[in-house]
Amino acid sequence: MKAYKYLTLLWAAGMVLGLGACTDDLNTIPLDEDELVSEVVYDNTIDAYQQSLAKIYAGLAISGNSGGDGDPDVAGVDGGSQASFLRGLWNLQQLPTDEAHCAWGDVGIPDLNEMTWSPDNVFIKGFYYRLYYQINLANAFLRETTEGKLSERGVSDANRSVINEYRAEARFQRALAYYYLLDMFRNVPFVTEDSPLGKDAPPQMEASVIFEYIESELLSCEADMLEPFVGYDNQDYGRAHKAAAWALLSRLYLNAEAYIGVDKYTESITYSKKVMEVAYELEGNYKHNFTADNHLSTEMIFPIRYEGTETQTWGGMTFLIASTVPSDLQSEVNSVGAWQGNRARSSLLDYFQAQDDFEQDSRFAMVRVDKTESVEIESRTLYRNNGIPIVKYYNVYNDGTNPPSNIVYNDFPLFRLGEIYLNFAEAVLRGGAGGTTQEALDLINELRARAYGNETTSAIAQSELTLDFLFDERGREFFFEAQRRTDMVRFGRFAGSAYNWPWKGGVEEGKAVETYLNIYPIPSDDIGANPGLVQNDGYFVNIEEE
Repeated sequence: MKAYKYLTLLWAAGMVLGLGACTDDLNTIPLDEDELVSEVVYDNTIDAYQQSLAKIYAGLAISGNSGGDGDPDVAGVDGGSQASFLRGLWNLQQLPTDEAHCAWGDVGIPDLNEMTWSPDNVFIKGFYYRLYYQINLANAFLRETTEGKLSERGVSDANRSVINEYRAEARFQRALAYYYLLDMFRNVPFVTEDSPLGKDAPPQMEASVIFEYIESELLSCEADMLEPFVGYDNQDYGRAHKAAAWALLSRLYLNAEAYIGVDKYTESITYSKKVMEVAYELEGNYKHNFTADNHLSTEMIFPIRYEGTETQTWGGMTFLIASTVPSDLQSEVNSVGAWQGNRARSSLLDYFQAQDDFEQDSRFAMVRVDKTESVEIESRTLYRNNGIPIVKYYNVYNDGTNPPSNIVYNDFPLFRLGEIYLNFAEAVLRGGAGGTTQEALDLINELRARAYGNETTSAIAQSELTLDFLFDERGREFFFEAQRRTDMVRFGRFAGSAYNWPWKGGVEEGKAVETYLNIYPIPSDDIGANPGLVQNDGYFVNIEEE
């Protein structure tokens, strides 16, 4: 299976992609000119432009150009486990938090579990370079689709109009990659399509500059993006559209104070409302956001698409299902395996048990306390009967039938409506203008009515709608969805001493850790290769040993 076949999930086309597949030198950003898109790929037809854009989308789902992560995009790390976008995102957003623990002994995993990582952590490095690979793909596409290049090739006005949409999507994808770099690393190397090609090291920009760039790109490209649409019936399902840009802006602005020390809650409310004005609706059954036909969900804003044999990988949704399901539920979940590495910590159970009627919460049904002998992580390396299995993702259709094979068909909900409801409510409580407390309460109670199946048991009073409540509610709504670390940093409950949980800092009862751990270190090999980079505070790299 070729990575560029991901295009078939977006458009029906079949020509061979002419993109360079590997970053042979991980220390080089941007890629050398001969590793980028070749001029000969493009002509005056639309096909090559579709294929090139499809490769950018494919980088979110799979890690290479052949099945099982073969012919990897990023050299020097394992494609399926370390350079997978979704697997890397999940590991870095979940394992250091109060939600998840991985029992595997792979180098780098225990350090994520216990917040003891260094700039040499291979999972941090793999995700960092995956993001820059995505940026380089977008930059290459944008360099090859300028007005001058299109004129030279004799591209028709009709095709130019379509390519202009593609350019907006590439800019969105680049902004998305920069968003995760900002969120996890803050001050990072900066490169665009206008940067000189070759071996020159890119400059490092402060978080405020990266923030402003993401914001300006999203606001600028929005006009050329597809109009928002809901559901799989639209032939463009899976492509980024205006509402995806608004959802990313809603998230960006909500976190602005954590990222750059500037309050932008009003802006978060503005863009949350823009998303809510689209015809999205909460999916009636919470579970249906995570099943094999979750492409039918009315709440899906922007997914990472997976389509069985077309997107085979050991990362992505294969990882999320197989690493969490207990062996005796494997057939029920239709998993490709029961790897049993990832478990929930008891602190995740705590925010469900904080509710009087928590057992009626349908989200709690995915927290399988019945499948363990100990809800506590008693042994950090024990696979079974240790910690709480989470069965959130089912490779089964909503009607209970199975897909054509047990290769994963679930899409990953990178942005869904439930997040927008919670973003709006939190921004209101933090003082943003443009929304009322009553509106916030109504949205939260709508979410909870969906979870409980009724409005009587689930509804909270306005006096109960506090930031502490929302912190727990975000945990109940988004557990194991690769958002928890960002939420905890924003609430001041990640690094430091405000909140401890089991095995935080490497001790069973949890302990305070240094606040510099709120952001990850820039990988040490990039520090060594680029003399202009300054490591994030608190981290030390002995360059002589690199």
